[in-house]
Amino acid sequence: MTFLDAKTPSGCKRAAARIGTGLRKNLKAWQHARRLALLSRAAINRLPPGDHDELAAQWRRASYSVVLNIAEGASRRGRREFRRYLDMARASLDEIEAIIDLALALEFVQASDIVELQAARDECARTVFGLLRKMADPAEPPRR
Repeated sequence: MTFLDAKTPSGCKRAAARIGTGLRKNLKAWQHARRLALLSRAAINRLPPGDHDELAAQWRRASYSVVLNIAEGASRRGRREFRRYLDMARASLDEIEAIIDLALALEFVQASDIVELQAARDECARTVFGLLRKMADPAEPPRR
């Protein structure tokens, strides 16, 4: 059973107990995050030289943060801890979205050059959000 297959909070708890070293690679969220980090690095390397260095550094940190928080959260014990790390990954995905928007506005990148990157970010965000929903605490009201 993967986290994506878990139907109940107790199923999530049992799945969380079985996640260990290397098993994070079976998580779709981790796979999407890894792809996003690789695509981000390629896009960052194509940025023009100059005053974009701070934006590039922040983009790199945010893209690495997504994949690393999912990995670290998967290694934690319990649903609550894993959700905390997933929420950090979700926030980094929002940050990447803002960075891409800013890079486009500053004309550091062209929209046509980052179509695959944006699709990867969107797919990763949907997967992380879906995983957060599936792992929601039954006593906690849904967020809007």
